[in-house]
Amino acid sequence: MRFHRLLFTAIFLALLSPVLPAADPDVYWTYFGTYTGGKSKGIYCSKFDQKTGTLTKPELAAEVTNPSFLWPHPTGKFLYAVGEVENLGKNKEGGVYAYSLDPKTGTLKKLNATTSGGADPCHISVDPAGTHAVVANYTGGSCAFFALKPDGEIGDRLSFHQHAGTTGPDKARQEAAHAHCGNYNPNGRYVYVCDLGLDRVKVYPTGSAHGGVSTQIHADIVMPPGTGPRHLAMTPKADFLFVCGELNSSVNVVKMEPGGATGTVIETLSTLPGGKPVKGNSTAEIALHPNGKFLYVSNRGHNTIATFLWKDGFLSAVGEAGDAIKTPRCFAVTPNGKWMLVASQDGDNVRVFEIDETTGVPKSTNTVVEVGKPVCVTFVPVAK
Repeated sequence: MRFHRLLFTAIFLALLSPVLPAADPDVYWTYFGTYTGGKSKGIYCSKFDQKTGTLTKPELAAEVTNPSFLWPHPTGKFLYAVGEVENLGKNKEGGVYAYSLDPKTGTLKKLNATTSGGADPCHISVDPAGTHAVVANYTGGSCAFFALKPDGEIGDRLSFHQHAGTTGPDKARQEAAHAHCGNYNPNGRYVYVCDLGLDRVKVYPTGSAHGGVSTQIHADIVMPPGTGPRHLAMTPKADFLFVCGELNSSVNVVKMEPGGATGTVIETLSTLPGGKPVKGNSTAEIALHPNGKFLYVSNRGHNTIATFLWKDGFLSAVGEAGDAIKTPRCFAVTPNGKWMLVASQDGDNVRVFEIDETTGVPKSTNTVVEVGKPVCVTFVPVAK
């Protein structure tokens, strides 16, 4: 009897598991989120060959206002975007959009849309199972959790969490809560939400978040005063988080407790050469190299991508890339770790950099494409 139950369970889980399309390991659809107006009308798509480093001319894939952050579904069949506005719905809210994605052609088709629960949503991510998503609303400082339907559509808003409490010391930027990103732990049990205004990374257990419980039962990860936590990256096991400080140009190493319920900052480094301040600089994106050895943070103002070596639980600065970058809002490392695509928000372009396999420092290539106000880069495998 027990054997039959196990067999039934295995078959049931197999039927639930997403079927991934056969993909070309070298070629990826590359989607660019933008701020619209001027040269941009929405989400753009190029094809990138990570064998040769070539990038095709971008084409408009979906017309939408301010799709400032994108996240592909684990199956590669859907793409989700936020619309960073505050004029939707009865209250000041932004948009959340779902698209079907044809992995053979790269074509996007709008499935549905909803409101984000707060103004100016600036980040969205999908859980490892592809069944839920979390959205961070910058203005007003909140996050919201959504169900994702099997057909890719955005389902019900399951819970909404308003951030509040003691704000950071920067009275101009930390006058209130400002949620800036939300990322799932690889085990799917927790979501980490950076709040720039509160100098906190909030930890939400997914059971309560998806069940609609409005309370947070785990302790915040407390950042140094004035950090302004913006985005984060994780080691594969999520035993460490890396958090970039937008306001103080820092990268912070957080050692997580077993299981991932909370953590403690154990190291803080400047993202600027020699730690010398640069007026007007702020960090934007952060990413760990696929080999787990190098960490990158973008500097807006200094216009560089800072490179760090990650070894034995500590970071050390090794250099930076700064050629032909103008306000690097976002960048992304290719799955094979050989290339980095850097989005220059004020340069209206995306440039390909080649990553030195020894030092990890990106070096500019001559491959560059025009995109109006690019602020997000993400990859989806091309299906054969």
